[in-house]
Amino acid sequence: MEYVAFGIFITLFLVAVMAEGIYKDKKRRKGFIKSLYHEYGNRLEKEYRLERFESLTHFFRKHPREGQIDDITWNDLGMDEIFKRLNYTFSAAGEEYLYYTLRTPSFSREELTHLDELIEYFRQEEAERVSLQLVMNELGGTGKFSLYDYLDYLDILGKRSNVKHMIFDLLFLPCIALAIMMPSYGLLFVVLLIIRNIMAYFKEKNEIDTYISSFAYVMRLLRAADTLSKKKWEVCREELESIRIHSRELNQFRRGSFWLMSSGRMSGSGNPLDLILDYLRMMLHLDLMKFNSMLEQVRKHTEDIDAIVQSIGYMETAVAIGAYRKSLEGGWCRPVLVQGGALKVKELYHPMIENPVKNSLETQKGVLLTGSNASGKSTFLKTVALNAIFAQTLYTCLADAYSSDFCYISSSMSLRDDLEGGSSYYIVEIKAIKRILDLAAKRKGRVLCFVDEVLRGTNTVERIAASTQILHSLTENNVICFAATHDIELTELLEDVYNNYHFEEDVEDGDVRFNYKLLTGKAVTRNAIKLLSVMGYDDTIIDRANHQAERFVRTGIWTRDE
Repeated sequence: MEYVAFGIFITLFLVAVMAEGIYKDKKRRKGFIKSLYHEYGNRLEKEYRLERFESLTHFFRKHPREGQIDDITWNDLGMDEIFKRLNYTFSAAGEEYLYYTLRTPSFSREELTHLDELIEYFRQEEAERVSLQLVMNELGGTGKFSLYDYLDYLDILGKRSNVKHMIFDLLFLPCIALAIMMPSYGLLFVVLLIIRNIMAYFKEKNEIDTYISSFAYVMRLLRAADTLSKKKWEVCREELESIRIHSRELNQFRRGSFWLMSSGRMSGSGNPLDLILDYLRMMLHLDLMKFNSMLEQVRKHTEDIDAIVQSIGYMETAVAIGAYRKSLEGGWCRPVLVQGGALKVKELYHPMIENPVKNSLETQKGVLLTGSNASGKSTFLKTVALNAIFAQTLYTCLADAYSSDFCYISSSMSLRDDLEGGSSYYIVEIKAIKRILDLAAKRKGRVLCFVDEVLRGTNTVERIAASTQILHSLTENNVICFAATHDIELTELLEDVYNNYHFEEDVEDGDVRFNYKLLTGKAVTRNAIKLLSVMGYDDTIIDRANHQAERFVRTGIWTRDE
Protein backbone atom coordinates (compact mmCIF):
# COMPACT_ATOMS: atom_id res chain seq x y z
CA MET A 1 0.00 0.00 0.00
CA GLU A 2 2.88 2.35 0.86
CA TYR A 3 4.41 1.74 -2.57
CA VAL A 4 1.11 2.56 -4.24
CA ALA A 5 0.80 5.80 -2.28
CA PHE A 6 4.40 6.73 -3.11
CA GLY A 7 3.76 6.00 -6.78
CA ILE A 8 0.65 8.16 -6.74
CA PHE A 9 2.58 10.97 -5.05
CA ILE A 10 5.39 10.84 -7.64
CA THR A 11 2.85 10.78 -10.45
CA LEU A 12 0.99 13.77 -9.06
CA PHE A 13 4.26 15.62 -8.52
CA LEU A 14 5.34 15.04 -12.14
CA VAL A 15 1.90 16.08 -13.41
CA ALA A 16 2.09 19.26 -11.29
CA VAL A 17 5.56 20.08 -12.63
CA MET A 18 4.40 19.54 -16.21
CA ALA A 19 1.25 21.59 -15.62
CA GLU A 20 3.31 24.43 -14.15
CA GLY A 21 5.64 24.34 -17.16
CA ILE A 22 2.69 24.42 -19.57
CA TYR A 23 1.11 27.29 -17.61
CA LYS A 24 4.34 29.33 -17.65
CA ASP A 25 4.83 28.70 -21.37
CA LYS A 26 1.28 29.86 -22.11
CA LYS A 27 1.71 32.91 -19.89
CA ARG A 28 5.03 33.76 -21.55
CA ARG A 29 3.51 33.35 -25.01
CA LYS A 30 0.48 35.44 -24.04
CA GLY A 31 2.78 38.20 -22.77
CA PHE A 32 4.86 38.06 -25.93
CA ILE A 33 1.77 38.31 -28.14
CA LYS A 34 0.57 41.29 -26.08
CA SER A 35 3.93 43.01 -26.57
CA LEU A 36 3.72 42.46 -30.33
CA TYR A 37 0.43 44.35 -30.38
CA HIS A 38 1.24 47.13 -27.93
CA GLU A 39 4.96 47.69 -28.49
CA TYR A 40 4.94 47.69 -32.29
CA GLY A 41 7.50 50.24 -33.43
CA ASN A 42 9.35 50.32 -30.10
CA ARG A 43 13.05 49.72 -30.57
CA LEU A 44 14.19 46.14 -29.92
CA GLU A 45 17.21 45.77 -27.69
CA LYS A 46 19.46 43.08 -29.13
CA GLU A 47 22.93 41.83 -28.37
CA TYR A 48 25.26 41.85 -31.37
CA ARG A 49 28.29 39.67 -30.84
CA LEU A 50 31.13 40.26 -33.28
CA GLU A 51 31.04 36.81 -34.92
CA ARG A 52 27.25 36.84 -35.34
CA PHE A 53 27.25 40.36 -36.79
CA GLU A 54 29.92 39.32 -39.28
CA SER A 55 27.88 36.29 -40.29
CA LEU A 56 24.92 38.54 -41.16
CA THR A 57 26.76 39.45 -44.34
CA HIS A 58 26.86 35.92 -45.71
CA PHE A 59 23.42 35.87 -47.33
CA PHE A 60 24.37 39.20 -48.95
CA ARG A 61 27.73 37.83 -50.16
CA LYS A 62 25.97 34.78 -51.63
CA HIS A 63 23.54 36.92 -53.64
CA PRO A 64 25.54 39.51 -55.62
CA ARG A 65 23.53 42.00 -57.64
CA GLU A 66 24.38 45.05 -59.71
CA GLY A 67 24.45 48.31 -57.80
CA GLN A 68 24.94 46.87 -54.31
CA ILE A 69 26.45 49.11 -51.64
CA ASP A 70 30.16 48.34 -51.33
CA ASP A 71 32.11 48.04 -48.08
CA ILE A 72 33.67 51.52 -48.26
CA THR A 73 30.32 53.26 -48.67
CA TRP A 74 28.69 51.03 -46.03
CA ASN A 75 31.38 51.93 -43.49
CA ASP A 76 31.49 55.61 -44.49
CA LEU A 77 27.81 55.96 -43.62
CA GLY A 78 27.92 53.95 -40.38
CA MET A 79 25.42 51.49 -41.80
CA ASP A 80 26.04 48.86 -39.11
CA GLU A 81 24.37 51.18 -36.60
CA ILE A 82 21.61 52.00 -39.08
CA PHE A 83 20.95 48.27 -39.49
CA LYS A 84 20.71 47.80 -35.72
CA ARG A 85 18.19 50.63 -35.54
CA LEU A 86 16.11 48.97 -38.27
CA ASN A 87 16.34 45.42 -36.99
CA TYR A 88 12.85 44.52 -35.80
CA THR A 89 13.24 40.88 -36.92
CA PHE A 90 13.01 37.73 -34.80
CA SER A 91 14.54 35.14 -37.13
CA ALA A 92 17.94 34.67 -38.74
CA ALA A 93 16.24 34.50 -42.15
CA GLY A 94 14.60 37.89 -41.61
CA GLU A 95 17.71 39.44 -40.09
CA GLU A 96 20.00 38.39 -42.93
CA TYR A 97 17.48 39.36 -45.58
CA LEU A 98 17.02 42.79 -44.00
CA TYR A 99 20.80 43.29 -44.10
CA TYR A 100 20.82 42.19 -47.75
CA THR A 101 17.97 44.60 -48.53
CA LEU A 102 19.83 47.57 -47.04
CA ARG A 103 22.84 46.80 -49.23
CA THR A 104 20.89 46.11 -52.42
CA PRO A 105 19.21 49.18 -53.94
CA SER A 106 16.45 48.29 -56.37
CA PHE A 107 16.26 49.79 -59.84
CA SER A 108 12.70 48.56 -60.41
CA ARG A 109 9.65 50.62 -59.51
CA GLU A 110 7.56 47.42 -59.56
CA GLU A 111 9.81 45.76 -56.96
CA LEU A 112 9.60 48.74 -54.64
CA THR A 113 5.85 49.09 -55.08
CA HIS A 114 5.34 45.43 -54.23
CA LEU A 115 7.50 45.78 -51.12
CA ASP A 116 5.45 48.80 -50.08
CA GLU A 117 2.23 46.79 -50.48
CA LEU A 118 3.55 44.16 -48.06
CA ILE A 119 4.79 46.79 -45.61
CA GLU A 120 1.45 48.54 -45.47
CA TYR A 121 -0.56 45.30 -45.36
CA PHE A 122 1.23 44.11 -42.25
CA ARG A 123 1.11 47.60 -40.72
CA GLN A 124 -2.67 47.74 -41.09
CA GLU A 125 -3.57 44.09 -40.45
CA GLU A 126 -2.32 43.68 -36.90
CA ALA A 127 -3.52 40.11 -36.38
CA GLU A 128 -1.81 38.92 -39.57
CA ARG A 129 1.39 40.74 -38.67
CA VAL A 130 1.45 39.18 -35.21
CA SER A 131 0.79 35.71 -36.61
CA LEU A 132 3.79 36.13 -38.95
CA GLN A 133 6.00 37.44 -36.13
CA LEU A 134 5.07 34.43 -33.97
CA VAL A 135 6.16 32.08 -36.74
CA MET A 136 9.41 34.01 -37.14
CA ASN A 137 10.04 33.95 -33.40
CA GLU A 138 9.65 30.17 -33.35
CA LEU A 139 12.00 29.91 -36.33
CA GLY A 140 14.57 31.88 -34.36
CA GLY A 141 18.27 32.17 -35.07
CA THR A 142 21.18 29.98 -36.10
CA GLY A 143 23.58 30.90 -33.31
CA LYS A 144 26.82 32.66 -34.08
CA PHE A 145 27.03 31.23 -37.61
CA SER A 146 24.86 31.81 -40.66
CA LEU A 147 22.99 28.94 -42.30
CA TYR A 148 25.09 29.76 -45.37
CA ASP A 149 28.27 29.03 -43.41
CA TYR A 150 27.05 25.49 -42.76
CA LEU A 151 25.92 25.01 -46.35
CA ASP A 152 29.35 26.11 -47.56
CA TYR A 153 31.10 23.63 -45.29
CA LEU A 154 29.04 20.59 -46.31
CA ASP A 155 31.61 19.69 -48.94
CA ILE A 156 34.19 19.16 -46.19
CA LEU A 157 32.25 16.04 -45.15
CA GLY A 158 32.82 14.48 -48.55
CA LYS A 159 30.58 11.77 -49.98
CA ARG A 160 29.10 9.65 -47.21
CA SER A 161 27.51 6.23 -47.61
CA ASN A 162 25.29 4.11 -45.37
CA VAL A 163 26.53 0.83 -46.82
CA LYS A 164 29.11 0.28 -44.07
CA HIS A 165 26.56 0.97 -41.32
CA MET A 166 24.03 -1.35 -42.90
CA ILE A 167 26.57 -4.19 -43.24
CA PHE A 168 27.49 -4.03 -39.56
CA ASP A 169 23.80 -3.81 -38.59
CA LEU A 170 23.05 -6.92 -40.66
CA LEU A 171 25.88 -8.77 -38.88
CA PHE A 172 23.66 -8.81 -35.79
CA LEU A 173 21.39 -11.36 -37.50
CA PRO A 174 23.98 -14.19 -37.81
CA CYS A 175 25.36 -13.31 -34.37
CA ILE A 176 21.91 -13.64 -32.81
CA ALA A 177 21.33 -16.89 -34.72
CA LEU A 178 24.67 -18.17 -33.45
CA ALA A 179 23.70 -17.13 -29.90
CA ILE A 180 20.63 -19.34 -30.14
CA MET A 181 22.67 -22.38 -31.26
CA MET A 182 25.91 -21.67 -29.36
CA PRO A 183 25.12 -19.10 -26.62
CA SER A 184 28.73 -18.55 -25.44
CA TYR A 185 30.18 -17.80 -28.89
CA GLY A 186 27.07 -16.02 -30.11
CA LEU A 187 26.88 -13.65 -27.12
CA LEU A 188 30.62 -12.95 -27.39
CA PHE A 189 30.25 -11.91 -31.02
CA VAL A 190 27.18 -9.79 -30.18
CA VAL A 191 29.11 -7.98 -27.40
CA LEU A 192 32.15 -7.43 -29.62
CA LEU A 193 29.93 -6.10 -32.41
CA ILE A 194 28.19 -3.72 -29.98
CA ILE A 195 31.55 -2.46 -28.66
CA ARG A 196 32.85 -1.95 -32.20
CA ASN A 197 29.70 -0.05 -33.25
CA ILE A 198 29.72 2.17 -30.14
CA MET A 199 33.38 3.11 -30.66
CA ALA A 200 32.74 3.88 -34.33
CA TYR A 201 29.59 5.79 -33.39
CA PHE A 202 31.32 8.35 -31.18
CA LYS A 203 34.07 8.89 -33.72
CA GLU A 204 31.56 9.78 -36.44
CA LYS A 205 29.23 11.61 -34.07
CA ASN A 206 31.96 14.16 -33.32
CA GLU A 207 32.33 14.81 -37.05
CA ILE A 208 28.66 15.58 -37.66
CA ASP A 209 27.52 17.32 -34.47
CA THR A 210 28.59 20.74 -35.80
CA TYR A 211 26.25 20.35 -38.75
CA ILE A 212 23.22 19.13 -36.84
CA SER A 213 22.34 22.68 -35.71
CA SER A 214 22.05 23.68 -39.38
CA PHE A 215 19.76 20.72 -40.05
CA ALA A 216 17.71 21.72 -37.02
CA TYR A 217 17.32 25.20 -38.49
CA VAL A 218 16.23 23.74 -41.84
CA MET A 219 13.64 21.64 -39.97
CA ARG A 220 12.33 24.77 -38.21
CA LEU A 221 12.35 26.53 -41.56
CA LEU A 222 10.15 23.78 -42.99
CA ARG A 223 7.77 23.94 -40.03
CA ALA A 224 7.52 27.71 -40.57
CA ALA A 225 6.88 27.02 -44.27
CA ASP A 226 4.08 24.59 -43.37
CA THR A 227 2.39 27.21 -41.20
CA LEU A 228 2.75 30.02 -43.71
CA SER A 229 1.61 27.83 -46.62
CA LYS A 230 -1.85 27.79 -45.04
CA LYS A 231 -2.15 31.59 -45.02
CA LYS A 232 -4.46 33.32 -47.48
CA TRP A 233 -2.53 36.59 -47.75
CA GLU A 234 -3.25 37.70 -51.31
CA VAL A 235 -0.61 40.43 -51.10
CA CYS A 236 2.02 37.71 -50.48
CA ARG A 237 0.65 35.30 -53.06
CA GLU A 238 3.94 34.94 -54.96
CA GLU A 239 6.02 34.46 -51.82
CA LEU A 240 3.60 31.93 -50.30
CA GLU A 241 3.42 29.95 -53.55
CA SER A 242 7.22 29.84 -53.69
CA ILE A 243 7.30 28.55 -50.11
CA ARG A 244 4.78 25.80 -50.93
CA ILE A 245 6.63 24.67 -54.07
CA HIS A 246 10.11 24.56 -52.58
CA SER A 247 9.15 23.05 -49.20
CA ARG A 248 7.54 20.08 -50.98
CA GLU A 249 10.93 19.29 -52.52
CA LEU A 250 12.29 18.63 -49.02
CA ASN A 251 9.72 16.07 -47.87
CA GLN A 252 12.30 13.28 -47.99
CA PHE A 253 14.61 15.39 -45.81
CA ARG A 254 11.97 15.36 -43.07
CA ARG A 255 11.14 11.64 -43.11
CA GLY A 256 12.68 9.80 -40.17
CA SER A 257 14.36 12.98 -38.92
CA PHE A 258 13.31 12.05 -35.37
CA TRP A 259 16.31 9.74 -35.02
CA LEU A 260 18.68 12.66 -35.57
CA MET A 261 16.70 15.71 -34.48
CA SER A 262 15.01 14.42 -31.32
CA SER A 263 15.57 16.80 -28.39
CA GLY A 264 16.27 13.78 -26.20
CA ARG A 265 19.11 12.51 -28.39
CA MET A 266 22.22 11.96 -26.25
CA SER A 267 20.85 14.52 -23.80
CA GLY A 268 21.42 12.51 -20.63
CA SER A 269 17.91 13.47 -19.55
CA GLY A 270 17.43 10.30 -17.51
CA ASN A 271 14.19 9.54 -19.32
CA PRO A 272 14.09 5.70 -19.72
CA LEU A 273 12.71 5.97 -23.26
CA ASP A 274 15.43 8.44 -24.29
CA LEU A 275 18.03 6.12 -22.77
CA ILE A 276 16.76 3.11 -24.73
CA LEU A 277 16.71 5.13 -27.96
CA ASP A 278 20.26 6.39 -27.31
CA TYR A 279 21.54 2.83 -27.00
CA LEU A 280 19.74 1.88 -30.20
CA ARG A 281 21.43 4.81 -31.95
CA MET A 282 24.84 3.81 -30.64
CA MET A 283 24.44 0.14 -31.57
CA LEU A 284 22.69 0.52 -34.92
CA HIS A 285 23.87 4.00 -36.02
CA LEU A 286 20.31 4.97 -36.90
CA ASP A 287 20.96 8.69 -36.48
CA LEU A 288 24.24 8.54 -38.42
CA MET A 289 22.48 6.90 -41.33
CA LYS A 290 19.69 9.47 -41.18
CA PHE A 291 22.30 12.26 -41.12
CA ASN A 292 23.85 10.90 -44.32
CA SER A 293 20.43 10.77 -45.93
CA MET A 294 19.61 14.32 -44.82
CA LEU A 295 23.02 15.51 -45.99
CA GLU A 296 22.35 14.13 -49.44
CA GLN A 297 18.98 15.89 -49.53
CA VAL A 298 20.44 19.23 -48.39
CA ARG A 299 23.12 19.06 -51.08
CA LYS A 300 20.50 18.18 -53.65
CA HIS A 301 18.05 20.89 -52.58
CA THR A 302 20.26 23.80 -51.51
CA GLU A 303 18.49 26.07 -54.00
CA ASP A 304 15.10 25.11 -52.53
CA ILE A 305 16.30 25.96 -49.01
CA ASP A 306 17.65 29.27 -50.30
CA ALA A 307 14.33 30.07 -51.99
CA ILE A 308 12.42 29.43 -48.74
CA VAL A 309 14.85 31.63 -46.79
CA GLN A 310 14.39 34.41 -49.34
CA SER A 311 10.58 34.30 -49.28
CA ILE A 312 10.31 34.10 -45.50
CA GLY A 313 13.07 36.66 -44.98
CA TYR A 314 11.43 39.04 -47.46
CA MET A 315 8.10 38.97 -45.62
CA GLU A 316 9.71 39.56 -42.23
CA THR A 317 11.78 42.38 -43.72
CA ALA A 318 8.53 44.05 -44.80
CA VAL A 319 7.26 43.80 -41.21
CA ALA A 320 10.52 45.27 -39.88
CA ILE A 321 10.32 48.24 -42.28
CA GLY A 322 6.72 48.82 -41.20
CA ALA A 323 7.80 48.90 -37.55
CA TYR A 324 10.59 51.34 -38.47
CA ARG A 325 8.12 53.61 -40.25
CA LYS A 326 5.92 53.65 -37.16
CA SER A 327 8.89 54.55 -34.95
CA LEU A 328 9.84 57.67 -36.94
CA GLU A 329 8.72 60.65 -34.89
CA GLY A 330 10.23 63.06 -37.41
CA GLY A 331 8.00 61.77 -40.18
CA TRP A 332 8.69 59.91 -43.42
CA CYS A 333 7.59 59.84 -47.05
CA ARG A 334 7.59 57.50 -50.00
CA PRO A 335 10.18 58.56 -52.57
CA VAL A 336 9.22 59.62 -56.08
CA LEU A 337 11.72 58.00 -58.45
CA VAL A 338 11.63 59.56 -61.91
CA GLN A 339 13.92 58.72 -64.81
CA GLY A 340 16.21 61.71 -65.33
CA GLY A 341 14.55 63.68 -62.55
CA ALA A 342 16.30 66.27 -60.41
CA LEU A 343 17.26 65.46 -56.84
CA LYS A 344 14.70 67.32 -54.70
CA VAL A 345 14.44 66.95 -50.93
CA LYS A 346 12.24 68.82 -48.49
CA GLU A 347 12.91 68.81 -44.74
CA LEU A 348 15.40 65.95 -44.98
CA TYR A 349 16.95 64.60 -41.76
CA HIS A 350 19.43 62.00 -40.47
CA PRO A 351 17.97 58.81 -38.94
CA MET A 352 20.37 58.60 -35.99
CA ILE A 353 20.25 62.18 -34.67
CA GLU A 354 17.87 63.18 -31.91
CA ASN A 355 16.01 66.41 -32.62
CA PRO A 356 17.68 66.77 -36.04
CA VAL A 357 17.82 70.00 -38.00
CA LYS A 358 16.02 69.41 -41.29
CA ASN A 359 17.20 70.81 -44.62
CA SER A 360 15.86 71.17 -48.15
CA LEU A 361 17.60 71.21 -51.50
CA GLU A 362 16.98 70.88 -55.24
CA THR A 363 19.72 70.24 -57.80
CA GLN A 364 20.36 68.81 -61.24
CA LYS A 365 24.13 69.03 -60.86
CA GLY A 366 26.88 68.64 -58.28
CA VAL A 367 26.81 70.30 -54.87
CA LEU A 368 29.91 71.82 -53.26
CA LEU A 369 29.68 72.38 -49.50
CA THR A 370 31.88 74.77 -47.58
CA GLY A 371 32.01 75.76 -43.93
CA SER A 372 34.11 75.29 -40.83
CA ASN A 373 34.74 72.07 -38.92
CA ALA A 374 31.72 70.72 -37.04
CA SER A 375 29.36 73.03 -38.93
CA GLY A 376 27.40 70.11 -40.42
CA LYS A 377 28.97 69.40 -43.83
CA SER A 378 29.79 65.71 -43.29
CA THR A 379 26.49 65.03 -41.56
CA PHE A 380 24.57 66.56 -44.44
CA LEU A 381 26.48 64.44 -46.97
CA LYS A 382 25.63 61.33 -44.96
CA THR A 383 22.00 62.43 -44.61
CA VAL A 384 21.54 62.71 -48.36
CA ALA A 385 23.42 59.45 -49.01
CA LEU A 386 21.44 57.47 -46.43
CA ASN A 387 18.12 58.70 -47.75
CA ALA A 388 19.18 57.88 -51.30
CA ILE A 389 19.84 54.32 -50.14
CA PHE A 390 16.59 54.20 -48.14
CA ALA A 391 14.65 55.37 -51.20
CA GLN A 392 15.73 52.35 -53.26
CA THR A 393 15.80 49.76 -50.47
CA LEU A 394 13.17 50.58 -47.84
CA TYR A 395 11.01 52.74 -50.11
CA THR A 396 11.01 55.09 -47.14
CA CYS A 397 12.72 58.48 -46.84
CA LEU A 398 13.15 60.61 -43.76
CA ALA A 399 11.75 63.79 -45.23
CA ASP A 400 8.54 65.61 -46.07
CA ALA A 401 9.26 64.92 -49.76
CA TYR A 402 11.98 63.17 -51.73
CA SER A 403 12.35 62.72 -55.49
CA SER A 404 15.24 61.55 -57.61
CA ASP A 405 16.31 59.32 -60.44
CA PHE A 406 17.32 55.73 -59.69
CA CYS A 407 21.00 55.97 -58.70
CA TYR A 408 24.13 53.94 -58.15
CA ILE A 409 25.43 55.19 -54.80
CA SER A 410 29.07 55.42 -53.75
CA SER A 411 31.18 57.48 -51.35
CA SER A 412 34.67 58.39 -50.19
CA MET A 413 34.33 59.91 -46.74
CA SER A 414 35.56 58.25 -43.57
CA LEU A 415 38.85 56.81 -44.81
CA ARG A 416 41.92 55.89 -42.77
CA ASP A 417 45.55 54.96 -43.33
CA ASP A 418 45.89 51.31 -44.36
CA LEU A 419 48.51 50.32 -41.78
CA GLU A 420 48.41 46.61 -42.63
CA GLY A 421 48.71 47.25 -46.36
CA GLY A 422 51.34 49.93 -45.83
CA SER A 423 49.34 52.60 -47.71
CA SER A 424 49.18 56.25 -46.66
CA TYR A 425 45.91 58.12 -46.27
CA TYR A 426 46.48 59.80 -49.63
CA ILE A 427 46.90 56.46 -51.45
CA VAL A 428 43.81 55.04 -49.75
CA GLU A 429 41.85 58.17 -50.72
CA ILE A 430 42.82 58.28 -54.40
CA LYS A 431 42.01 54.56 -54.72
CA ALA A 432 38.57 55.14 -53.18
CA ILE A 433 37.85 58.07 -55.52
CA LYS A 434 39.15 56.11 -58.54
CA ARG A 435 36.57 53.41 -57.92
CA ILE A 436 33.84 56.08 -58.10
CA LEU A 437 35.23 57.31 -61.43
CA ASP A 438 35.31 53.72 -62.69
CA LEU A 439 31.71 53.20 -61.57
CA ALA A 440 30.62 56.35 -63.40
CA ALA A 441 32.42 55.24 -66.57
CA LYS A 442 30.83 51.80 -66.81
CA ARG A 443 27.30 52.41 -65.51
CA LYS A 444 24.61 53.68 -67.88
CA GLY A 445 22.38 55.01 -65.09
CA ARG A 446 22.93 57.97 -62.82
CA VAL A 447 25.66 57.80 -60.20
CA LEU A 448 25.18 59.69 -56.95
CA CYS A 449 28.46 60.06 -55.10
CA PHE A 450 29.71 61.73 -51.93
CA VAL A 451 33.25 62.97 -51.24
CA ASP A 452 34.26 64.54 -47.96
CA GLU A 453 37.37 66.79 -47.97
CA VAL A 454 38.75 65.56 -51.28
CA LEU A 455 42.49 64.83 -51.24
CA ARG A 456 43.00 66.13 -47.71
CA GLY A 457 46.09 63.93 -47.47
CA THR A 458 48.39 66.10 -49.63
CA ASN A 459 49.79 69.64 -49.91
CA THR A 460 47.65 72.70 -50.69
CA VAL A 461 48.80 73.50 -54.23
CA GLU A 462 48.55 69.96 -55.59
CA ARG A 463 45.36 69.31 -53.61
CA ILE A 464 43.52 72.22 -55.20
CA ALA A 465 44.77 71.41 -58.69
CA ALA A 466 43.97 67.69 -58.49
CA SER A 467 40.69 68.27 -56.61
CA THR A 468 39.49 70.66 -59.30
CA GLN A 469 40.07 68.12 -62.07
CA ILE A 470 38.68 65.15 -60.11
CA LEU A 471 35.55 66.98 -59.02
CA HIS A 472 35.06 68.26 -62.56
CA SER A 473 35.29 64.67 -63.83
CA LEU A 474 32.64 63.71 -61.27
CA THR A 475 30.11 65.88 -63.07
CA GLU A 476 30.38 63.89 -66.31
CA ASN A 477 28.75 60.58 -67.34
CA ASN A 478 25.43 61.42 -65.63
CA VAL A 479 27.00 61.84 -62.17
CA ILE A 480 25.77 64.02 -59.33
CA CYS A 481 28.56 64.58 -56.83
CA PHE A 482 28.14 66.02 -53.33
CA ALA A 483 31.51 67.21 -52.08
CA ALA A 484 32.59 69.00 -48.89
CA THR A 485 35.77 71.06 -48.77
CA HIS A 486 37.69 73.64 -46.77
CA ASP A 487 39.36 74.91 -49.94
CA ILE A 488 37.34 78.00 -50.76
CA GLU A 489 39.24 78.27 -54.05
CA LEU A 490 37.25 75.33 -55.40
CA THR A 491 34.00 77.29 -55.19
CA GLU A 492 35.35 79.68 -57.82
CA LEU A 493 37.07 77.09 -59.99
CA LEU A 494 33.99 74.83 -60.15
CA GLU A 495 31.12 77.29 -60.00
CA ASP A 496 30.01 76.45 -63.56
CA VAL A 497 29.45 72.74 -62.77
CA TYR A 498 28.60 72.78 -59.05
CA ASN A 499 25.97 74.55 -56.99
CA ASN A 500 27.55 76.18 -53.94
CA TYR A 501 26.05 75.69 -50.50
CA HIS A 502 27.50 76.27 -47.08
CA PHE A 503 27.02 76.00 -43.34
CA GLU A 504 28.06 78.68 -40.91
CA GLU A 505 28.30 79.34 -37.20
CA ASP A 506 28.32 82.30 -34.86
CA VAL A 507 31.17 83.06 -32.48
CA GLU A 508 30.07 85.43 -29.74
CA ASP A 509 30.50 85.89 -26.01
CA GLY A 510 33.36 83.41 -26.02
CA ASP A 511 31.24 80.61 -27.43
CA VAL A 512 30.55 79.03 -30.81
CA ARG A 513 27.04 78.17 -31.94
CA PHE A 514 26.10 76.01 -34.93
CA ASN A 515 22.61 76.12 -36.42
CA TYR A 516 23.23 73.35 -39.02
CA LYS A 517 21.01 75.07 -41.58
CA LEU A 518 21.99 74.67 -45.22
CA LEU A 519 22.54 78.04 -46.92
CA THR A 520 23.00 78.86 -50.59
CA GLY A 521 26.30 80.18 -51.89
CA LYS A 522 29.84 79.69 -50.64
CA ALA A 523 31.01 80.27 -47.08
CA VAL A 524 32.04 83.89 -46.52
CA THR A 525 32.86 83.87 -42.82
CA ARG A 526 36.33 83.01 -41.53
CA ASN A 527 35.83 81.75 -38.01
CA ALA A 528 38.76 79.37 -37.65
CA ILE A 529 40.95 82.05 -36.09
CA LYS A 530 38.08 83.28 -33.89
CA LEU A 531 37.75 79.74 -32.54
CA LEU A 532 41.34 80.01 -31.26
CA SER A 533 40.13 82.77 -28.98
CA VAL A 534 37.24 80.62 -27.77
CA MET A 535 39.75 77.92 -26.85
CA GLY A 536 41.89 80.38 -24.87
CA TYR A 537 44.82 81.00 -27.24
CA ASP A 538 47.08 84.00 -26.61
CA ASP A 539 45.87 87.26 -28.22
CA THR A 540 49.26 87.74 -29.90
CA ILE A 541 48.84 84.52 -31.87
CA ILE A 542 45.30 85.49 -32.86
CA ASP A 543 46.20 89.04 -33.96
CA ARG A 544 49.16 87.90 -36.06
CA ALA A 545 47.09 85.15 -37.68
CA ASN A 546 44.39 87.67 -38.61
CA HIS A 547 46.91 90.09 -40.12
CA GLN A 548 48.58 87.29 -42.08
CA ALA A 549 45.25 86.03 -43.47
CA GLU A 550 44.08 89.53 -44.43
CA ARG A 551 47.38 90.22 -46.23
CA PHE A 552 47.03 87.00 -48.26
CA VAL A 553 43.46 87.91 -49.25
CA ARG A 554 44.71 91.33 -50.54
CA THR A 555 47.90 90.20 -52.29
CA GLY A 556 47.60 86.46 -52.90
CA ILE A 557 51.05 86.04 -51.32
CA TRP A 558 51.85 84.38 -48.00
CA THR A 559 54.28 86.29 -45.78
CA ARG A 560 55.30 85.73 -42.22
CA ASP A 561 53.66 88.27 -39.95
CA GLU A 562 56.13 89.79 -37.45
